[in-house]
Formats: sequence, structure tokens, C-alpha cells
Amino acid sequence: MIYQQLMPYLLLSAGLFCIGLYGVLERRSLIGILIAVELILNSANINFLAFGRFMDVDKAVGQIYSIFVIGLAAAEVAVGLSIVVAIYRKYRSINIEKLVKLKG
Repeated sequence: MIYQQLMPYLLLSAGLFCIGLYGVLERRSLIGILIAVELILNSANINFLAFGRFMDVDKAVGQIYSIFVIGLAAAEVAVGLSIVVAIYRKYRSINIEKLVKLKG
């Protein structure tokens, strides 16, 4: 019974994870890659909240993990966007294919 209620959340989470993974692997823009990483983190949040709701653990555990992931995502966006701005100022492009000078 619990697994039937949990399954739609897991399918939604798996779908978001696959879309995010595809976005990370196929995007050429750094902004698109950051958005795809956010989708992956949101799919993890859905899993945390769904398992916290439907399993026999403390109800706040999934919410606490989810809040931690949201904070981590905010820090990731701040650092990622600052890197994107620095790269754009130097090379006037955020296209990954044009940034071959970074290969070292």
C-alpha cells in the first residue's frame, strides 16, 4: 500500500533526474548546465520528502535533508554564477565549446 502511494513521487523524481542528467551532458551553455544541476538537486529533494512522508521514520528527517540540499543548491548557484561572470568577462562567451583555452 505504501509503495503504491510512493511510486508517483519516485517516477517524478526519476524523470527530473534524467532530464537534469541529459541537460548536464548535452548543454553547451554554462547557464544551462547550472539549471540542469538544479533539476538534479530538486529530484533528490522530492525523494527525501517522499521517503520522509511515507516511511516509518521521524517525519522531520526528510524535511531537514531537503532544507540542507536547498542551502547547498543556493551556494552552488552563487559560486557557479560568479564563475560564469568571470569567464564571460574574460572570454566574452559562456559557450563551452569556445572555451578550449581553459584546458591547460
